[in-house]
Amino acid sequence: MGEELSPTLVVREFDLNKDRERVETVERSCEVGPSGKLSLFTDMLGDPICRVRHSPAFLMLVAEIGEEIVGMIRGCIKTVTCGKRLSRNGKYNNTNVKHVPVYTRVAYILGLRVAPNQRRMGIGLKLVHRMESWFRDNDAEYSYMATERDNLASIKLFTDKCGYSKFRNPSILVNPVFAHRARVSPRVTIVSLSPSDAEFVYRRHFATTEYFPRDIDSILNNKLNLGTFLALPNGSYSAETWPGPDLFLSDPPHSWAMVSVWNTKEVFTLEVRGASRLKRTLAKTSRLVDRALPWLRLPSMPDLFRPFGFQFMYGLGGEGPEGVKMVKALCGFVHNLAMEKGCSVVATEVSSNEPLRFGIPHWKMLSCEDLWCMKRLGEDYSDGSVGDWTKSQPGMSIFVDPREV
Repeated sequence: MGEELSPTLVVREFDLNKDRERVETVERSCEVGPSGKLSLFTDMLGDPICRVRHSPAFLMLVAEIGEEIVGMIRGCIKTVTCGKRLSRNGKYNNTNVKHVPVYTRVAYILGLRVAPNQRRMGIGLKLVHRMESWFRDNDAEYSYMATERDNLASIKLFTDKCGYSKFRNPSILVNPVFAHRARVSPRVTIVSLSPSDAEFVYRRHFATTEYFPRDIDSILNNKLNLGTFLALPNGSYSAETWPGPDLFLSDPPHSWAMVSVWNTKEVFTLEVRGASRLKRTLAKTSRLVDRALPWLRLPSMPDLFRPFGFQFMYGLGGEGPEGVKMVKALCGFVHNLAMEKGCSVVATEVSSNEPLRFGIPHWKMLSCEDLWCMKRLGEDYSDGSVGDWTKSQPGMSIFVDPREV
């Protein structure tokens, strides 16, 4: 699959047996943080394609000069909701009108890296163009990428040189896992849903959410999925009285919320570097005090200065006047689950317009604003009722695929 793009530069498909160590070397060189500042490092545990391999279709490319790998890029393709349209049951029936999802094939770019000593030579641009060619060959209609809002170099490459437009601004919310258990309101019941029940609720109630994956069943049945959990007011339903998803949705309680949990710890670990000795000491002291006096419920800082795993909450949704309260209870439940699994943080990503975000506990110092940039790859659309997705207005919610975290 190689193609010579210049006298010395070749872009080809990644070979796990031949390229793994050289790719890891480039990854480490690209994650050298600024002097005196905190930096986040990723250890992919010997699997450079771990962040795309669970997607329906994926590819990793490397850029090579001689025997040296100088860059890489990862991409995947899936079918997601890009809008919704009205549907009527029956030709003359105007009473049973509902919204149904409109799907499109969308590609996602992540993990673009260029060795520091080879930058500003057009390598990143060539990797993007080659990946987009694979996207088009596989009938993707749109391509998008995500980066932090202050990553100006990446934003400039994609918007100025690759034709992408700034599209969505979701928030990444991160909360530490303390040495004590989080309190879950005694007025809320948490019910664990089977993958099939969770799929039914998602397809029936959340399928018109932007970026909702049509293969939601593959995600819910993946070994990395720890479960889907429903928060309900006490006295409505319990695990013993659960009537099934169909009856539940036909007669739901006044308020409820649900979330699924993905275990990234089995795929990769993170590590914070560049912290001063004072910060490390203060963090360790907070943990020691928290363990010794758990009833005080002190907000201790976990050990983020060694490799750690985290749990990712996705598919967050719900309704009712106490929806935020239900989400808060779910977050407490997931915190305790993460504590049992040995994870150090719980993270999620939600739309900046998401009303349920006010129930999600998070530390501002660990959280950030994300930027998604989108590009239309072809002239044809899967459904004319949507038009150009890149020009659409953001909705209240967004579905973040845990396979791409």
